[in-house]
Amino acid sequence: MGRRTKEWVRWSLLGAAVVLLVVFLVSQREEIDVSYGRSPSSPDAVVEGEAGELSEATVPSVEAMTAMVDAEPVVRLPGSIARWDEQVVREAIGDSDIRILVAPPGLDKAERGRVRDVERATITIVGTKVSGGVYQATADAIPEWRAQFASGDVTALLVTMIHHAQERESPTVDDSFSWRQPSAAELDAVTADLRANGLHVAEGATLEGVPEAATATAFPDADALYVALPQQPFGQPVPRYGPALARAFPDRPIVVMYGSWIEYDGPGAADFAELVSAMFYSQFGTRLATYDYPQRNVLNAWLNRVTDVRYAGLFDRPLPYLPFDPLKVTMPALPWLFAVCVAGFLALSARSLRRPQAVSESRHYSRLAGLTALAIEVSGLSGERSDPPLTRGIGKLRAATEALESDLPSAQVRTLLDDAENELDETARLLGRSDYRPRNYLEGRLG
Repeated sequence: MGRRTKEWVRWSLLGAAVVLLVVFLVSQREEIDVSYGRSPSSPDAVVEGEAGELSEATVPSVEAMTAMVDAEPVVRLPGSIARWDEQVVREAIGDSDIRILVAPPGLDKAERGRVRDVERATITIVGTKVSGGVYQATADAIPEWRAQFASGDVTALLVTMIHHAQERESPTVDDSFSWRQPSAAELDAVTADLRANGLHVAEGATLEGVPEAATATAFPDADALYVALPQQPFGQPVPRYGPALARAFPDRPIVVMYGSWIEYDGPGAADFAELVSAMFYSQFGTRLATYDYPQRNVLNAWLNRVTDVRYAGLFDRPLPYLPFDPLKVTMPALPWLFAVCVAGFLALSARSLRRPQAVSESRHYSRLAGLTALAIEVSGLSGERSDPPLTRGIGKLRAATEALESDLPSAQVRTLLDDAENELDETARLLGRSDYRPRNYLEGRLG
């Protein structure tokens, strides 16, 4: 490969490396969107007091609640809804001095602050939110959320917080929630309302109409049917209306509310129901536990999550077609190609850098040989006047020889040879022999 070709290859590799680097960096800004479009779900407001989540409940003063907690290990304030398995909790407490203060949901910030300020309370429960000091116990699975929001069961959360206060590892606690088949009379009452207007609101439920816009985007293919029930009694089997209603109304979405817990049966239930529940309650679980949201607000937010999932491409709908993109296919190889190009450029550059040094060393050796030959010839003619510069010149030549053998810098060798040449030039001048002056003597020998 000729020198010109090598230079062309070297700079081509550098250019390719730069192009690969730019392509790789620019590609990092790309975003992948495989949705069917922007979800039309409405935003979920979280400004306190604007969604009807504050109740009319209140709490006594800090001093009064402190006195209550001093008198009793468990204090339930009026309106509290949290319930638990007393035997399980009693066994978890054991001999520890654990005191529990239970407050109603829907308290405003100031009232919640008064509850937190009761220092004698080891654990405070506001609604179904279980706290201990700066720590909070939260559910992270559907059975726990269902028990908490359908029947106010906080047994598992309470045991977790008790064991934390005792600095012990929390055991697994089975919730007391269980299903039962609805009776014929219960089912008849519900189905009659659903056939009449698609909505059944039981006594004690707070649902006032279905959010029309949210239900239209969540279930655009069929009219959904809604059943609203209040929070269910703790420790009693809960009627599971969904499967029975799905059989009575095939191909219709069935949404059943148990307090703040929502069950779905109907088309696509196996594909998205648990996913939506996990998304919804992991996002809003703490607020639902703390506040007293109307069921319409809870349902609206849940329907928005269903809409988001629908627009993410679920519900048995295939993902959008994505054409073959060679850039994305080759993207993992770009760093390796970049490394190869850089390595090639550096290798060729190193050879280019070594070449001048080798040429320089060759010229130094040639010059040293020529000056040494000159010194030998002149030494036979030298006299008393010319001996000193000749001696100094020979000394410089020896130093240059040692410098080359020791691989000293080229500049240092050049300086020694220049000094030797000057001394030999002075010797020739004193001898009156211009033909022995280094410039003339070496002319044509070094090329």
